[in-house]
Formats: sequence, structure tokens, C-alpha cells
Amino acid sequence: MSFVHSSPPPSPAPEPLGVPPFAPLRVSGGAQRLRRALWRQRRTMAAGLAVTAAALAASTARGADVSGGPAQEARGGPGAGAPAAASPAREPRPSTELVSAPVRIADAATVRLLRPGDRVDVIAAADAAVAGSEGAVPAKVVASGVRVTEIPSGSEDSADGGALVVLSVPRATAAELAGAGATSRLVVTVC
Repeated sequence: MSFVHSSPPPSPAPEPLGVPPFAPLRVSGGAQRLRRALWRQRRTMAAGLAVTAAALAASTARGADVSGGPAQEARGGPGAGAPAAASPAREPRPSTELVSAPVRIADAATVRLLRPGDRVDVIAAADAAVAGSEGAVPAKVVASGVRVTEIPSGSEDSADGGALVVLSVPRATAAELAGAGATSRLVVTVC
């Protein structure tokens, strides 16, 4: 005997349901909300920048204390009573009047190594003729950490092989350089 399975007849697909008609939505104050959101974002960014600036200022001030700056000297820490070492990155204090001082350096080859903006120490070493009568005279640092402003072209025309350099120095140091240049040979070391 064979069983025949009969399946129910297929049912027709349901009718599609339509979307009922509705009026368009109007959001009131949308432009105002957008403006407020942008204003909050700007205020947040400004507050973040202010906090960053304050943190940088505090870390810079703390760095001056660590390196023996004025705050540490006032506390009596290292460097109190002794002048702080001149840093090549620091400019001379604006209260001192700077002048241009032309200086003849004994070794022209050393002057060729210099560029405007370099920091140098100027050292006075007594001439052999002067030192011969007195014995060995130690070299003396006349100017420390001064800026080279110019190296005139054709400055190597000296009979003794020296070369001219223009330095930016305080007025008192310019007088010391002029005096030392008259009695000693001047050399420079790059800071």
C-alpha cells in the first residue's frame, strides 16, 4: 500500500501593508542645539589649551629651579652665593648695554671655523717677548660666552697671521678686550 502524502495547497502571499500617511516631522530649535554643541566644544578646547599652557609654565619654572636659577639661589641651594654658569642658550640680560667690539684673534685658522651667532670664550695669553722677562704668565679668560656678530671679509691681512672678529659684548668687557689685545695674544674657544 502506498501512502500518498498530500500537501495543503499553497496559500497566497499576504497583501503588502502600506505605510500610513503622516505629516513631516519638524524639530524645533535644531539650529540652536547645534550652536550650543559647537560652543561647548570650543570651551572644552580652550580649557584644555589653558591647562596645557599652565603645565608648561610650571615645568619651565621648575626647570629653572633645578638648574640653579634665582629661585634655588634664594633658598640657599647649590649655586647660592656663586654666579650661575652661563648657558649657551641664554641671552645676556637686556639691562646690560651691548656694544660691537672688533677683536684681532691670533690664529686666523680658528677664525675661519667661526660663524655669526657662535658663542665663544676669549682668552688672553701673554706674548713671548713680554712673558720671557717675567717667566710663565697664565692665560686669562677675558670674555666668556660672548656672541660672534660678524667676521669681516679680508680680515686676515695682519702681518702676524691673525684675523678680525666682531663680538657683541657689554661695554665693560669691550674695554677689557681692547686692553688685553694691546698687551697679549687673544685666542677663542667655541662654547
